[in-house]
Amino acid sequence: MTASKPEDVPRLFTEAFNAGDLESLVALYAPDARLVPQLGQVVIGPAAIREAFKGFLALQGQVRVEITYVIQTGDIALLRAQWHLTGTGPDGQPLSMGGNTSEVVRQQVDGTWLYIIDHPYGCD
Repeated sequence: MTASKPEDVPRLFTEAFNAGDLESLVALYAPDARLVPQLGQVVIGPAAIREAFKGFLALQGQVRVEITYVIQTGDIALLRAQWHLTGTGPDGQPLSMGGNTSEVVRQQVDGTWLYIIDHPYGCD
């Protein structure tokens, strides 16, 4: 599961999230990547990103992502997407959330693309 172009990264994210595949999610992030799991919080690196996603995967939800645009220059691309997550909250009640992302992906030396900045609320 590798991204050969920038717009593949959100698609692969959706597939991994919906499958509950934590390791495939984490593998979409560069070692120095930053993730904003909630407003006002930034986590850095694979271990912190793994911990952040454990909570989201516990919702046993499904996410939909619709890319709004991709702007690429060289080995960097800026993406914006709309996302919507439905699942079950810790209280057992249905949960629905969503937002508009700001995402930056970078092409790796092997030609694949990974997140370096993932801000799910970056355009809200």
